[in-house]
Amino acid sequence: MTLVVPFDGSDLAEAALVRATEFGKVFEENVVAVSVIPKGNTDYARERDWITQNEQFDLETVVSILHKKVVDLSPSADFRHKVVDRYAPSGSISKHLRKVSREEDASMVFLGSENAGRFVSSVSSVGPSVAADETYDVVIVRDRSPAKIAKLQSASPVKNPKSDFYLSE
Repeated sequence: MTLVVPFDGSDLAEAALVRATEFGKVFEENVVAVSVIPKGNTDYARERDWITQNEQFDLETVVSILHKKVVDLSPSADFRHKVVDRYAPSGSISKHLRKVSREEDASMVFLGSENAGRFVSSVSSVGPSVAADETYDVVIVRDRSPAKIAKLQSASPVKNPKSDFYLSE
């Protein structure tokens, strides 16, 4: 069993990753952070601060940035990324996240989202679709600033990241 975290580098995704790591220690389960990247979508990448306003989209750079964020927050976590069409709708992105969750035999998915699980949800959010899958439990993280992020990083027995590379598709 595995704890899966959809990871886009946002504050809520970071908080979800930290919480999943804490749970992983207690339950002795692996943590996998999953990023879904629309290939070549510069606007999408800029909105998420994967690249600066002046940078061009480069898939390797984006994957590297996301991987580094994951390793910085949770050195013991595994990192996976999926590449989708440039203008993939949120439904396509959530489909990939659900697929990885099933492939990893997720027992829980930690979802950083302001609106996942609420009756009213944003059309552009992947959260409600990922949260609706019944093959795993869902932990919704709505607090951007867990007090334990710095404490977790300094107390982690894992000082060296699990990997310093990523596998491209």
